[in-house]
Amino acid sequence: MKNEKRNFKLIEPVVGKEELRAIQKVLESGWLTEGPLTREFEERLGQFTGAKHAIAVTNCTIAIEIALRVLQIKPGDEVIVPDFTHPATADAVSWIGADPVLVDVGLSSYNIDIDEVEKAITKKTKCLIAVSWGGNPLDFRLLDKLKQEHGLYIVEDAACSLGSEFAGKKTGTMADMTCFSFHPRKIITTGEGGMITTNDDELAERIRLLKMFGMKSTGEEHAFVKIGSNYKLCDILGAIGVAQMNKIDRIIERRIELAGNYTRLFKDFGFIKPPKKDQNAKHVYQTYATYIEIDGIRDRIIQDLKKEGIETQIGTYALHLQKAFENVKTIGNLQTAEKLYNNLLTLPMCHSMSSEAQQLVVQEVIKSIERHRREP
Repeated sequence: MKNEKRNFKLIEPVVGKEELRAIQKVLESGWLTEGPLTREFEERLGQFTGAKHAIAVTNCTIAIEIALRVLQIKPGDEVIVPDFTHPATADAVSWIGADPVLVDVGLSSYNIDIDEVEKAITKKTKCLIAVSWGGNPLDFRLLDKLKQEHGLYIVEDAACSLGSEFAGKKTGTMADMTCFSFHPRKIITTGEGGMITTNDDELAERIRLLKMFGMKSTGEEHAFVKIGSNYKLCDILGAIGVAQMNKIDRIIERRIELAGNYTRLFKDFGFIKPPKKDQNAKHVYQTYATYIEIDGIRDRIIQDLKKEGIETQIGTYALHLQKAFENVKTIGNLQTAEKLYNNLLTLPMCHSMSSEAQQLVVQEVIKSIERHRREP
């Protein structure tokens, strides 16, 4: 395969004629705002996860914000957040006036470190936002223990983890509320969009009120019983979501297959650590991020691969190193989050990617590492 023909994207949304037909039907129906197709999308996702309630919203960041609002988190309250995550996780906390508290993560799981959470809990702590990073599910046996001992709410930022499981339980059923994303890099996509799942009837009612102007409907009558806002998901996006749910099992199976291929191809290279998972976990590999054990070369690898037509990326951010969070409370030195921020390399995971393409990606990664590890 010649270099000029290489165009290995980080991700490709698995969309096609089914989504086009779904959009056309909505346009022809004349009902474009949130309506029956979004309701169907909610029902399908609720059935898929096993959650009692699934409520569509405009995006995952808003989903986290809504979750915090319905839990009545207020200014002065502290919310524990992993330092290694997209800024949106902590943005939602600050946006409602509460105080994020950043804690470290595990070097193998990339998920929140329970021991560091214990150190962060104070009388002001009201909630923990746990991120199931990259599609790796959380061990809720440990989180439930924390919840019971300290009376915390747990909100899961599962933007990357739709379809993941731990000990046979699907992500979306274990936290007080779980927030999903349908951004184009996620397991399924509607372009933009989010969903909150919960098994709590009262929380579900509060979410629906908040996202629909505080409006409660009884038959043909509408009453505005709370101050709310507008976080609806239009039927065009809902229809795309329904079409995507028809493909989700196939999408996840393919991602697991691609991840397995990469892991086998890297097995003889000790300076590269593929992502790990617990034996009880079903990882859906929204992100396949390898840890480069040689410091200071990850960014050079990204540039080398870019020249070869291979799109790669960092894992995500260590929030305490970002200017927006320079005054946020932190626990410990956050060295693991910093290591992951500097050394994780995210590889292409396109649905149509061939075994040959994956081999070429791995060859270029190894070639780049070998070149730079010899440099002073």
